[in-house]
Amino acid sequence: MSTLARSPRVLRPLAVAAAATLLLTTALTVALVQPASAHGSVVDPASRNYSCWQRWGSDFQNPRMATEDPMCWQAWQADPAAMWNWNGLFREGVAGNHQGAVPNGQLCSGGRTQSPRYNALDTIGAWKTTSVSNNFRLRFFDQASHGADYIRVYVTKQGFNALTEPLGWDDLELAGQIGNTPASQWNPDTGGVSIQIPVSAPGRTGRHIVYTVWQASHLDQSYYLCSDVEFGGTSTPPPTTPPPTTPPPAPGACRVTVDLNAWNTGLTENITVTNSGTGAVNGWSLVFTLPAGQTITSGWNATYSPTSGQVTARNVGYNAAIAPNGSVSVGFQATHTGNTARPASFTLNGAACTIA
Repeated sequence: MSTLARSPRVLRPLAVAAAATLLLTTALTVALVQPASAHGSVVDPASRNYSCWQRWGSDFQNPRMATEDPMCWQAWQADPAAMWNWNGLFREGVAGNHQGAVPNGQLCSGGRTQSPRYNALDTIGAWKTTSVSNNFRLRFFDQASHGADYIRVYVTKQGFNALTEPLGWDDLELAGQIGNTPASQWNPDTGGVSIQIPVSAPGRTGRHIVYTVWQASHLDQSYYLCSDVEFGGTSTPPPTTPPPTTPPPAPGACRVTVDLNAWNTGLTENITVTNSGTGAVNGWSLVFTLPAGQTITSGWNATYSPTSGQVTARNVGYNAAIAPNGSVSVGFQATHTGNTARPASFTLNGAACTIA
């Protein structure tokens, strides 16, 4: 038996510190940081969640939504982040097998991707429609300017009843598409680029669903988007201005406190966000810029993208709501090259926060 085994020893301070650091690193690796990714959606005729955000994003607490726009109301109640993140409805690693990855009845949620965030978009009912002709142009907005391997646009067959039937792949007919198109060939737009795809749907009348599959070019990342239309009907014309790159400010103001601990080439940062306004926040994005040389390696209570530079921390399903005077705590672990400063500013849903 060795001397160490026979005689208890007092650990040296450096060994204690190393062990503590290892335990802290293990404990803090709660969620892997998502890689930076493309984001976009159909903005005309608007996809379901973009349409709901477009109408109610600045007034999402208005009780009139329940009677005036009940399909959007049930979606906001199910998960507000589905509307704030209208440009993030995607799956990764599908390898072109869209029908295998997205089951019938779950097309509008992309096969319940990021479940349960987008699940309510599959709900059958009278979603608000956009009026279109049998030959129209669908406008797709690409916020990250990644372009497309392809975009395919389908329209439900005549006779499909969107008010009573779940949407399945056999209900769709291909009505328009484009092939490999780099972002340099798209139209410059505020906050990104956009492109129009000619769509032809002869013989359609009444309510239908337009289903768009966007295969982004930078990764194997597929977006699945339902737009509700009325052939030959009437609707409120969509706005002519491009979508903003961040959601409008939520009611009230916010306050941020930061607790930072650094060592050698690493650091941890705990951030507490307090809603100091009078209205609740439902679905949030906290934006801050990491000092040069800092890179996030893991995080908790939020998703972080990208991992350096200007970072957006988005809520997860269980902490989307922040009541007035309520708080949410998030944080991350990062590496650094000597600069251990805190971020100089934070914005919550586009509104500047005070730093306590």
